[in-house]
Amino acid sequence: MRFSRESLCRSLIFLNTLFLLQPASSQTKLLWAEEFNYRGVPDSTKWNYETGGHGWGNNELQYYTGSDTQNVKVENGVLKIIALKQNRENRGYTSVRLQTKGKAEFSGGRIEIRAKLPSGRGTWPAIWMLGTNIKKAGWPACGEIDIMEHVGYGKDSVFGTIHSEAYNHLKGTQKGRGIFITEPYEQFHVYSIEWTAEKIDFLLDGVLYNHVVNEHLSVKEWPFSQPFYLILNLAIGGNWGGKYGVDDSVFPAIMEVDWIRVYQ
Repeated sequence: MRFSRESLCRSLIFLNTLFLLQPASSQTKLLWAEEFNYRGVPDSTKWNYETGGHGWGNNELQYYTGSDTQNVKVENGVLKIIALKQNRENRGYTSVRLQTKGKAEFSGGRIEIRAKLPSGRGTWPAIWMLGTNIKKAGWPACGEIDIMEHVGYGKDSVFGTIHSEAYNHLKGTQKGRGIFITEPYEQFHVYSIEWTAEKIDFLLDGVLYNHVVNEHLSVKEWPFSQPFYLILNLAIGGNWGGKYGVDDSVFPAIMEVDWIRVYQ
C-alpha cells in the first residue's frame, strides 16, 4: 500500500499528538500508592491519626478522633472521612485527620489524588502537605503545600497554595490561586501537583492553574527541598471555613478519596 507524503505527515502528527496527550503519570515511575482496595479502617502501615479539639491553629470547631469507624472507614474501594454533628470533649463536631509522617514522605514528584468533596456551608476539606521538620522549625518555616482546599460556602472553587516563612497567610503573602470546578460534590476529580527543584504546579483534572517558582533566594522562600508528608482532613468551621457559619443540616458530611498515587 502506498501513502502520499501528505497522509504520512498527517499520521505522524496524529501519533505525536496522542503521545503528548498521555498523562504525565503514564510516562513516569510509580513510587507510592494507596488504592483503598480493602475494607475497614485505614491501613495502619500507611496512615497515622492526629487527634484532639484545640482548634488546630485556625479556630476550627471539630474534634479529630482516632480509628473510629463513625468518622473514617474504607469500603467499596473508597476512603470516607465523615464529619458528624456530635459532642466530643470540648467540641460539637467530630471528624478525622490522617497523615503519613514517618510512613510515606516525599521531596518531589507528581502527586495525584482522586476525590469527591463534601457539600455544605461550614465544611473545609483539605488535601495537603507539611515539611517533616515541623517540630524543629515550626510553621510556616517548615513549609506547607495545599494540593486542594475547598470551603463549603464557595461551591464553585478549589484552591492550591504554598506557605513558607516569607509567603504565608498570616502576612497575606501566600502564593495561592483558585480554579472553577464543576460538580465537586457529585463527581470525583483529580487534584494534583507536579513538584520539582524549580517549581510546584497545581492542577485540577490535568489543567494547570497555579505555578510557583523557586526564586533561589533562601529557605525562607523555598523550604520545599526537604521531605514532606501527606495530610487528609475534613475540618468544620474555622477562620476560613466558618466565615459564614456552619449549616448543621449538612451532617454527616463526607469527603471520599478513591486513590492516591505518587510518581517520580
